[in-house]
Amino acid sequence: MVTGDHAAIGKQVAGQIGMDQQILEVERIFKETSKDKNNEPVLKDECFDANGFAQVTPEDKFKIIQAFQNHDKITGMTGDGVNDAPALKQADVGIAVAASTDAARSAADLVLTMPGLGVIIHAIEEARRIFNRMISYSTFRITETMRVLLFMTLSILAFKFYPVTPIMIVLLAILNDIPVMTIAYDNVPTPKAPVRWRMKHVLTTATLLGIVGVISSFLLFWYLKTQAGFSNEIIQTMIFLKLLVAGHMTIFLTRNNSWLWKKPLPDLRMFLALEGTQIIGTLFAVYGWLIHPIGWAKAGIVWGYAIIWLLILNALKVIVVRSFHTKIK
Repeated sequence: MVTGDHAAIGKQVAGQIGMDQQILEVERIFKETSKDKNNEPVLKDECFDANGFAQVTPEDKFKIIQAFQNHDKITGMTGDGVNDAPALKQADVGIAVAASTDAARSAADLVLTMPGLGVIIHAIEEARRIFNRMISYSTFRITETMRVLLFMTLSILAFKFYPVTPIMIVLLAILNDIPVMTIAYDNVPTPKAPVRWRMKHVLTTATLLGIVGVISSFLLFWYLKTQAGFSNEIIQTMIFLKLLVAGHMTIFLTRNNSWLWKKPLPDLRMFLALEGTQIIGTLFAVYGWLIHPIGWAKAGIVWGYAIIWLLILNALKVIVVRSFHTKIK
């Protein structure tokens, strides 16, 4: 809260809206001697723990925004008057509330057309959910790229044999894209704190899921090729089905940081797209549409194998995520 009113009024209002009442007066905000290389005002350390500033002038509002930005803080401000315009312009996100003056509206990045600040809260929550969906998409894409490319490369080098045919690769690409598009509608947790890209976390999680996925596919391929005695056509179809089913299941692992059955549950549209494409791919494999048929028994074995590895991967992912959270704390 930044207000030109007396600190006592600021504390009273803060208490009424549920904020802590640590409101600093303007003379306690800035350091007396600036250490900024551009000779700009520098905030005192206690300002970063405060909940608001009182008895400020329009110039002080601008300086407060500028000082926070100099400390690598992302700033947002709401206002409605002419005196708020400079600070609204300086803030990373300036928001003019309903019934603002023309000066405030022209300086702001966003203009609210309805009374109240609830729309800001909803916008922040939706932005954080979108960010989580982007994390899920990125992790899934990296994981699947590693799984397919590494598995196919290792299989060809080890056995001089193509584990899937060109038509199977085309089917995998088409059937994978359908559920991936529905990630945009997924139900994801809403973080309570601001979110940032943590590429180390994303890459570590994706690498773990990708490498373990390659191991599971290669073990199945090795068994089918050297122990089961199946024909090459049956092996290729079973590997195709395994890559499809296990790949789609990976989305359940990348959509949150916990167990796959924890809330929020997947959006119905995404769930239907996932299961629908898995069923279609299974029918292709069972009845031999464009590929060699394997029947329901072998398809059931592949499904069971994929589900077992899904649970193993989920446990490994939870361990990795918890270790990251422990380091951050």
